[in-house]
Amino acid sequence: MYLARHGQTAYNLEGRFQGQQPVPLDDVGRAQARELAERAVPHRFAALWSSPLLRALETALIVGESIGLAPREDARLMETDAGDWTDLSFAEVHARSPELFNRFVGVDPSFAFPGGESFAEQDVRVAAAIADVQRGPLPALVVCHGMVIRAALTTRAGHPLDGARRVANAALVPLDPKAVDQAAEPADFGGGAATVAS
Repeated sequence: MYLARHGQTAYNLEGRFQGQQPVPLDDVGRAQARELAERAVPHRFAALWSSPLLRALETALIVGESIGLAPREDARLMETDAGDWTDLSFAEVHARSPELFNRFVGVDPSFAFPGGESFAEQDVRVAAAIADVQRGPLPALVVCHGMVIRAALTTRAGHPLDGARRVANAALVPLDPKAVDQAAEPADFGGGAATVAS
């Protein structure tokens, strides 16, 4: 199984929490999705799954055209609900709540978005979704979000992963925690430039 992060959005570029909003890809994100599609072809995926959030589904549809599969949507693959932080910039949140923001950045397992979802809650739903994907046709590609990939790898590893390892937009990541540890630098994980939030 491979996990892919959606292409870039304006929120990613601006450093803003998009949470579970229907944010579309920008021009760069669409180009990244096309590049992801090219990288996906040699894997001969038998199944394509996707978060139903617009940025992930747009990415999955572009990939699906290249690999001949229609994405199967699963709401358990959605990004963390950012609650009261939705639409706010990282700078705004850091200024208001530096300690809590640093817990988010550090991927503290006990972190919960004010008025939103906790990492622990997300871990449970993502683990259930990944288990269902694994019971279906393999190899499978799951197009989702940075924090979903973190949750899936954390569950597979059995312990929290280094919060400094960020998943680049349109990264293609094997469901193997060793891939995280073997990356030479945090930005190397999945290829491309690292970003904070999905």
